[in-house]
Formats: sequence, structure tokens, C-alpha cells
Amino acid sequence: MNAPTQDLLADPTIALTVRLLRQASVTPDDADCQQIMARRLEALGFQIEHLRFEDVDNLWARFGTTGPVLVFAGHTDVVPTGPLERWQSDPFTPDVRDGHLYGRGAADMKASLAAFVTATESFLAKHPEPRGSIAFLITSDEEGPARNGTVKVVETLQARGEAIDYCIVGEPTSAERFGDTIKNGRRGSLSGQLTVHGVQGHIAYPHLAKNPIHLAAPALAELAATEWDRGNAYFPPTTWQVSNIHGGTGATNVIPGTMDVLFNFRFSTEQTAETLKTRVHAILDRHGLEYEIDWTLNGEPFLTDHGALIDAMRAAVTAVTGEPPELNTTGGTSDGRFIAKHCPEVVEFGPINKTIHKLNECVAVADIPQLAAVYEKTLERLLG
Repeated sequence: MNAPTQDLLADPTIALTVRLLRQASVTPDDADCQQIMARRLEALGFQIEHLRFEDVDNLWARFGTTGPVLVFAGHTDVVPTGPLERWQSDPFTPDVRDGHLYGRGAADMKASLAAFVTATESFLAKHPEPRGSIAFLITSDEEGPARNGTVKVVETLQARGEAIDYCIVGEPTSAERFGDTIKNGRRGSLSGQLTVHGVQGHIAYPHLAKNPIHLAAPALAELAATEWDRGNAYFPPTTWQVSNIHGGTGATNVIPGTMDVLFNFRFSTEQTAETLKTRVHAILDRHGLEYEIDWTLNGEPFLTDHGALIDAMRAAVTAVTGEPPELNTTGGTSDGRFIAKHCPEVVEFGPINKTIHKLNECVAVADIPQLAAVYEKTLERLLG
């Protein structure tokens, strides 16, 4: 075990990251992370609101009353640790090895949360009256169902007419080196639970039954082979993937009466949920299946293809790292999908994502102060 040294803890962003990592905030438990952040922000003059919806804690904190409004958005909850015996150190006891800080949530996303706070502290020390407002939107429900977190806070802001102009989500976006990637959008996610009906019977008398697996196989093959679109300048082509198939009673001599298929689309801005649904139904109908589908729209795609926020962040990253970042929209969903409905410019930027959700999650120690520097320089360009 290598506890962070006093030299490391002298850096305010590293110190706050370590403090947050000690909180076992497994989703949806915030474990007082938001209170730790709120105390720092309140000392700066932020107005603090703790918004709890069912079992989820949310923080909305704002400094200033004028526009434009720049929001730092993120989540304090982390995924479960997995087998503790397979961690090289306790996941909630921060440990430094080989230039990396280890702990559950180190990259996703407590380093970003700490950098949000310290960047804001440094910026306001230089600009006590910024040209606009700074706000924090922090939830403990991003890694879970995401029903009582950011989406509810955004609905609250909309109901009272509180606008957001720019939003930086602290997701870990860097791929190979710190600062190589800014995400300026995300694909949409549409899931379906397909049930195909047949007629159950004895496997020795197939003429007296209808096997739904046999009936559905050609349709599933066509769905898998379909080119839904070719993507565009920012998005890869839309994909359709089966995640689970189940049919039968478990016996070897029974033709099943139904087959269940779970599938998911990750789709670009070339599609909408409705166009995808229509095309799926057309294929299934053409194959003459008796079926039903329960659809779940997990998130619409969103894109910020230009604007002051992208310009400011690209310049900030380049100034800190010496190399310009690329823009892309890869990866899964994020809470940016909820904020984009209320905010015209949303980007995501954070540390290297290679270890997120894995055993022995970590972040490079040297990247943590750089992360705060990027956020501060972005503030300088937009509100300084």
C-alpha cells in the first residue's frame, strides 16, 4: 500500500480527488461526496440546492445570476468494485503506484469532479466577477437507472425557466494520452424486447407445432445484415446487435411456443427512434411473424458540431498539452443526453478511460492537475 504523500497532497486537485475516492459511493449512494463539494463551493459564494428524488442525491450549485451560464456536470456514484480479492489495493483506500492513483471512481469520474472544483476556485480568485454564471449539476444516479438524477434536475431547471448555455461533462474521454479526445456528442440508444410466437409441441411431431426459432431466424439474419445508414462526419454507422436470445423449456424434446430476443440500436443523427422502429417492424412483418416488441428509448443522439464552447475547450487542451484534441462521438451513453435537450452546447472531457469500470481503476497522477488547468482555461476563455 502506498498512500499519497504530502508532496502529492500539496496539489489541491490531487488532494480533493483522494478525499472523494475515500467515499464508498456505489450507485446510487452519494456517500457525502456532494456535501464535500458543496462546502467548497459554498465558501466561494455559490448558492447550494440539494435535490433528492427518491433514493438519489443531486446537487445544483450556482454562482452568479447573469448569462451566459456554464455548467460543470458529473456524477459522484461509481460502479460496484467486483471481487475485492482481485484488487491490488482496497478500492476505497486511495493508493499510488507507478505514477497512478488507484481507487474505484478514480477515472470515472472523481478526478474530474475534483478538477471542476479547484479550477473554479482558481478562476474565481482571479475573476471574482465573471462575465456570466458558473453552475454545478452533480448526481448520484449516472451509473444506475438514471431516472432520478440529471434528467430530474434538468426538468426542475426547465420548469423554473433557468437556462444553460454551455455544459462540460467530466466523463473520461481521453483514449491513448491525456487530452487527445473531446466528445462533442453521443450516439442514441434504443432497446427492444422481441417476443416471437409459435406453437409448442413434441419435437417428434413438428407438423403439429410451429417453431418460433426457425420462423424468426431469417428475419434476425436480415436485421443483422441491414445497413441502417453510413453515419456522417461525426458518427459511425448505426448498429443493431442482439444481446440475448431465449426459447424453450429446457427439455430436448419440446418445440418452444415462444422465443424472446433482446436487442439494441446505437444510432447516429442520421436516424430517429421512430424511423428505426418502422424499419424493424417492416422486416418482421415481411417475414410473416406473429410477434410483439416492447421498446425502450434510452437516449436520443446529440451533437455539438461547432460553437464557442468547443472552440474554448480545444484551445484550452492545446495550451495545456501542446497537441490539439480530436472530436468524436464514440462510446456509450452519458448524462449529456439529458442536458443536450436543454443546452445548445454540450461537450465531454476528462482523463484516460482505459481502466473505467475495471478492477484496479486508476488515473495518472500527472494528469490530474492538467485536467484542472484545462477546465480553468476554458472558464477563462468563456467567462474571464
